[in-house]
Amino acid sequence: MDKEQIKKDLIRHIIEYLNLSDYTSEDITDDMPLFGDSGLELDSIDSLELTVMLEREFGVKITNPTEGRKILVDVNSMADFIIANQEKSVK
Repeated sequence: MDKEQIKKDLIRHIIEYLNLSDYTSEDITDDMPLFGDSGLELDSIDSLELTVMLEREFGVKITNPTEGRKILVDVNSMADFIIANQEKSVK
């Protein structure tokens, strides 16, 4: 799966898993911050949901909470993590 498709799937899953009914796929950009005062303004419960979503939908697991803070920044960073970890599991 290529990076653009992964990003599209991520956005769709983020909306679905977090029940963001006020958002459409067009509303969420690849570099929109997921946490903090700008962007989606998600919270710690949402980060747990995103972690579960990554494992269920993409087969990748965040095992280190410090790593998670770097991965769950935006759609781009999540897609990079998925690509890097799916490649590791194939090798």
